[in-house]
Amino acid sequence: MEGRLISVPKSDRALRFWMVMTCFIIFQRANSEITCRSCRRGHTGLARELLVEFTARETPSGLKGEVFGDEEAAAAGVRSGSGSGSGRLRRASSPLETTRNTDKPHPVDQDGRRDFLNIHQCDGARRRPRRSGDDKVGQSGGRAERRVGQDELKLNSSTFALTGDSSHNQAMVHWSGQNSSVILMLTKLHDFNLNSVTESSLWRSTDYGATYQKLNDKVGAKTILSYLYVSPNNKRKIMLLTDPEVESSLLISSDEGATYQKYRLNFYILSLLFHPEQEDWILAYSHEQKLYSSVEFGRRWQLVHERVAPNRFYWSKMGLDKEPGLIHLETTISEGQAMYVTCKLQNCTDANKVKPFPGYIDPNSLVVQDEYVFVQVSTAGKPVYYVSAKRDVFTPMKLPKYTLPKDLHVISTDENRVVAAVQEWNQNETYNLYVSDTSGVYYTLALENVVSSMGPEGNMMVDLYEVAGIKGMFLANRKAHKQVKTYITYNRGRDWRLLQAPNKDLRGNNIRCILPYCSLHLHLHVSANPYTSGNIASRDSAPGIILASGSFGSELTNRNISVYITSDAGNTWRQIFNEEYAVLYLDQGGALVAIRHTPLPIRHLWLSFDEGRQWSKYSFISIPLFVDGVLGEPGEETLIMTIFGHVSHRSEWQLVKIDFRSIFNRRCTEADYQTWHLHNQGEPCLMGVKRIYRKLKPTSRCVMGKLHSVSMVSGPCDCTEADFECDYGYERRTDGKCSPAFWFHPSVMSRRCAAGMTFLNSTGYRKVVSNNCTAGVIVEYTARRQQCPMQAPKGLHLVTSEGTLTAAVGANVTFLVFLEQGDGARTSITLDFGDGHAVTYSNLSSIEDGIKYIYKTAGIFRVTAVGENSLGSETAILHLHILCQLEYIHLSAPFVAVRNKEVNLTAVLWPGQVGTVTYIWWIENNTEQPIITLEGSVTYTFPQEGISTVTVQVSVGNTILQDRKTIFVHGYCGSCFLAVRLTDTSQDPSLQHMPRPCPMVLVLSTMDSGGDFSSCKQC
Repeated sequence: MEGRLISVPKSDRALRFWMVMTCFIIFQRANSEITCRSCRRGHTGLARELLVEFTARETPSGLKGEVFGDEEAAAAGVRSGSGSGSGRLRRASSPLETTRNTDKPHPVDQDGRRDFLNIHQCDGARRRPRRSGDDKVGQSGGRAERRVGQDELKLNSSTFALTGDSSHNQAMVHWSGQNSSVILMLTKLHDFNLNSVTESSLWRSTDYGATYQKLNDKVGAKTILSYLYVSPNNKRKIMLLTDPEVESSLLISSDEGATYQKYRLNFYILSLLFHPEQEDWILAYSHEQKLYSSVEFGRRWQLVHERVAPNRFYWSKMGLDKEPGLIHLETTISEGQAMYVTCKLQNCTDANKVKPFPGYIDPNSLVVQDEYVFVQVSTAGKPVYYVSAKRDVFTPMKLPKYTLPKDLHVISTDENRVVAAVQEWNQNETYNLYVSDTSGVYYTLALENVVSSMGPEGNMMVDLYEVAGIKGMFLANRKAHKQVKTYITYNRGRDWRLLQAPNKDLRGNNIRCILPYCSLHLHLHVSANPYTSGNIASRDSAPGIILASGSFGSELTNRNISVYITSDAGNTWRQIFNEEYAVLYLDQGGALVAIRHTPLPIRHLWLSFDEGRQWSKYSFISIPLFVDGVLGEPGEETLIMTIFGHVSHRSEWQLVKIDFRSIFNRRCTEADYQTWHLHNQGEPCLMGVKRIYRKLKPTSRCVMGKLHSVSMVSGPCDCTEADFECDYGYERRTDGKCSPAFWFHPSVMSRRCAAGMTFLNSTGYRKVVSNNCTAGVIVEYTARRQQCPMQAPKGLHLVTSEGTLTAAVGANVTFLVFLEQGDGARTSITLDFGDGHAVTYSNLSSIEDGIKYIYKTAGIFRVTAVGENSLGSETAILHLHILCQLEYIHLSAPFVAVRNKEVNLTAVLWPGQVGTVTYIWWIENNTEQPIITLEGSVTYTFPQEGISTVTVQVSVGNTILQDRKTIFVHGYCGSCFLAVRLTDTSQDPSLQHMPRPCPMVLVLSTMDSGGDFSSCKQC
């Protein structure tokens, strides 16, 4: 299987590691993609929107399913249920999908590309509730705003119906947040037979969703809208795209959607990429593989580049790239060949392009993420992966020597290291996780056989989840002995252990589950979009609190699924629900809200103010509602929530605004907080520090508010062996020590090092990335600085700057020479151009910009580069074809030929020396099987009499010229001579008729070689 380098965009929250095989899923890519379940984007260039899809399709019961979402992040909620039924995070870097239906998420904008929420309200039998009704599961947590009857608590809510939109089956919602009360909603009728939007309505609320105003008249009564975008740097700037089947245009608003201006487009936008800092800078990718740019928020567009690979374009990163307006691109050269180039936003001409990687790369392999750039180059069917750190030169990624990867995917690049998932030759459903050093070059094994599964778009996803709020904490599902178990680490994969199951179940019965034979196992699925709750959730604002669905036993199963919570970062777990519930965070984690996941209509939800220990039932609507989705107020506070649903499958959208502020009677004070010490089974030193957090007391019922921030006090710990992982080339033995692997020789210095300089000689250990321990055994385990030894050159490469093997006579050819290993400063380089000229440089560093040379004649030249120092030499060879422009050809051939006798056919060129030439001959009207030669002359025997046509085509580079001749073929023609004699007319009776005076005439006649005149009359 041919691998592809795919990145996992980093998130400011739960990082759900993602690997490509890109087949680039949404974007109709050719290969599959691996997506880590918690990978999140660092900047979503698009404001968070909710996409609700309602399919008015009757089921036997007439009921519909429900999925819930939170505005802030996929990690904001969790629901209990089977893993097969939950959504999963897609690769964020996918192009917009042109075929849209309820079974596929809508276009994303990666790092600015749309990632919409798909909420399907369809088959009511798709999830069967374990019990009916809204049974109470906890004690009342406090007073409600209003009481209805004797026992029911009622929330402060209001309902608004989107009148006239009962037929619409999709909705996109944007809530600006940032102290704004504006909510925008775009509802659409998507005809799945026509695969297009046939109706749309735009609604706007200015009172947190209590009421909405229809804006169809402001955007054009007949305008059909398809997508809604928001600037990630200025939420007041809104962009609407019309359906391209009707018209190609966009509408722009600078006042949070109050007014709009329409602008025509001459191309069809497939995806958008917003700049991470400049609010008006946008890149747009079209269906013709063209990339456009705008620096006026879409009001004007300029063509940047053609033949750009889908989803392979990136903005520059401040501090790493030279200019803020720089773009990284992968351009398609030919089938199977691509090129990595960078150019300026407004001036991407050939003269201004830079090619950071020398030579071609594999298609769909460019990944630019944080300070790293990755490409893939296949040689003889074997992929080689290259990495560049901090925009430095590219170096092959080095895995342990015994690793035989058939698939490799970049998962994460945060904290100055790379996490890669590798599927080896003997793996089919699992991947091994490897972590790198800061250079991204040298990799060591972190965890074997991590479970992978197929995503909704055919992409592969790996069960790895990074817990928000706790640095270095991950959860992973690993398969061993045909059983899948959940493991946890607190030190970035240095050590892993099983989860201890709860001591008691929901009813208070004791649970007998003894490690390692029995443990708690979790489904590590997040939603397919940022707003639908998945199977696991955590938040930065609530460190230590993790919600997840799963089961306990010998392995992970889809049976007896319950919802579990931990308040102490995974040390102990409690069961809070024994059926499907969507659980979301309120007030920065100070409260939790749960909504039952059921195909039945509901009117209640549950609230907990003590980290899930007790739950109280609240009514949020008087008439039961089929819930389609939930959108929370943006930000960590989240005290206002909108529930989307239908009273029946034929009714209008019902939007229920719930204001939770009224159930809190006061603001939190210092007395409401307590300290919490982070630990791992009693060990307080994690990642080299002791961390003490300030958390809300479970007994406090108050509002923390927007000004609240997570408070943490940390103190350094002495370094121990647990703070170090094995370095590249070393493996951990049964005694816990790191020893050289059988294939690794520590005495071999393979890292880049120049003689006279110093290097860090590994002790077999390296400190875990982001570990802050001090003193202790740090001296014993830290690499020691030594003088660099002289090394023989190894891995010499010679390419042209254009990555081609052809050039024109008189043109500048730039040769690039680089060395994988060896002392470049003390290695001389000799470059023989193959035409009798050569040049020598004293060291490799003096030719970093390349060696320029002009060939004056055409031909094939054997260019040789030799790197040499006192310890050895290395040679690289390149055969370069120098071509001259072919201007004219002439086919030289006889007019008459004799059957079964050879005839010489020659193509004459002008100019005579044009380089490598291919001749294609079509003879005797045979157009199916031409004769192909490298010589300009052929001989041919015509087997039949008649008239034959000979055509020759001459190919030189991209130029093809041809000439054609007609030849008459006879069965026989003797050799005849032309005889000339001077005759006196008075003495030749046959000339007596000649007029007078004409005493002498010239007589011409033919004769054969024997002097017989009569035998040649036929000639």
